[in-house]
Amino acid sequence: MTWRTVKQLADAAAPEELFTGQWQNRPSVLDDYKPNLDDRWNEGCTNAWKLWQETVPLGYKGSYQRVRAYLHKKRTAPRPVIARPPSPRTVSGWILSRPEPLTEPEQIQLKTLRTHCPELDALTRHVRSFAIMLTLRQGEHLPAWLDAVRQDDLPSLHTLAAGIDRDLDAVTAGLTLPWSSGAVEGHVNRIKMLRRQMFGRASFSLPRKRVLLA
Repeated sequence: MTWRTVKQLADAAAPEELFTGQWQNRPSVLDDYKPNLDDRWNEGCTNAWKLWQETVPLGYKGSYQRVRAYLHKKRTAPRPVIARPPSPRTVSGWILSRPEPLTEPEQIQLKTLRTHCPELDALTRHVRSFAIMLTLRQGEHLPAWLDAVRQDDLPSLHTLAAGIDRDLDAVTAGLTLPWSSGAVEGHVNRIKMLRRQMFGRASFSLPRKRVLLA
């Protein structure tokens, strides 16, 4: 062993500094196509054979084994541990709930989502402002709410706004007046339940008696 080799080993502060042999950092015919492979890998395509087939039309002249070896390094590399994102159902529950009962972690996660997604932030603002109109009976604010909804690219809310426009007076009255048809709807639902329980096995007289006795 020469004195230069000994000095190189002695001066190395980390093992990575010794990776300087003739086989290190050699140019490869795959180098020009690695960015495309990385993008497809990040998109979720991890099949080496499929990625090789996609790379050949781009001008790649190398073998399938070289592509497979490059992807094998990505497949076996340690992956960073990241927090599991909340499900759409969970996020919907946060948006439709009053802000006060949400725990601090839930509020932080929702704030983070709203920061990274302008559409979700706009949706949250519109839903909560509509909830305030509903609970405080502020129907006079409905036209301004509809105008604000149309300013954002939210197709689902645009559909809701179009439906409200077709019956604006009734919706405004529902958001303003103290009366509600909830009791009537409850009775209708109860009668339907009694009919389903009987599966059509009796005449009209029996369900009528059950409804009256209930």
